[in-house]
Amino acid sequence: MTKNQGYGFREEMRKSLLLIPAVLVLLFFFIIPIVLTIYYSFTNLALSGSNAKNLQFIGLENYKRMLTDPSTVISIENTLIFLAGSLAGQTILGFLIAYLMKQKAKGFRSVAGPCFLAGWVMPEIVVALCFMAFFKENGTLNVLTGFFGAKQVSWLYEHPMLSVVIANVWHGTAFSMLNFQSALDNVSGDMEEAARVDGANRFQVLLRIIIPSIKDTIATNVMLNTLSTLGVYGLIYAMTGGGPANKTTTLPIYMYNQGLKGMQLGFGTAIGMMILFVGTICSLIYARLLRTKEEG
Repeated sequence: MTKNQGYGFREEMRKSLLLIPAVLVLLFFFIIPIVLTIYYSFTNLALSGSNAKNLQFIGLENYKRMLTDPSTVISIENTLIFLAGSLAGQTILGFLIAYLMKQKAKGFRSVAGPCFLAGWVMPEIVVALCFMAFFKENGTLNVLTGFFGAKQVSWLYEHPMLSVVIANVWHGTAFSMLNFQSALDNVSGDMEEAARVDGANRFQVLLRIIIPSIKDTIATNVMLNTLSTLGVYGLIYAMTGGGPANKTTTLPIYMYNQGLKGMQLGFGTAIGMMILFVGTICSLIYARLLRTKEEG
């Protein structure tokens, strides 16, 4: 080994040693928990009873039970409805707010921006309590609609899914607004001006210039919001507890009921793997659509 080769080898070893702390953190806080989660989903792990002392590998029994349980189908349907409503509301409102603020003065944006961000940084439980007060029979919404002669509505009982979707949209719209605001600031003003000179109106500029220019941001925003929405638990549980009659029981609520309230951690972990599966499928679909657009 020559002197230069020896120096290069020592340099590579030094760089590798510096990576050891990061590798250990990744191993203990990411890889090992994932492996254990997958393993426990194939066991009868429980918090109490004989199974708590007698951990056994039971193969696909948890998954068979989950797929034959009618509550699973209800939970998946509720999750998809909640996901679709939240994504549509957060994406559309976030874009509209960012677009309307695009041409505003910096002073206005510096005041309006923190107001929208206040909802995003607020903890889920606080948002839930605020919207419970807003939607209850003698709450703010019924007081406002009462001025127009509308009768009182028990929103959390008669329209529970709509109520939790609205609360989640309010909570998460600011994240979409930030993404779109950053993307819109980078859209060339010369392109917009050229389109207006050619006779395009504001709607045509929006549809044919602005939106195509930020399509990557839209796809990324939808993907990130999908993953965060699939994990929403505290907001729904605090507002409705998954009810009434399981109308707002999403997969995270179902997992909590079976895994912790029912003390069947193995079965609850299998439901968690279902959530991971749904998130992975959605991410692959978004990535595929984005790749197809880029190739086209």
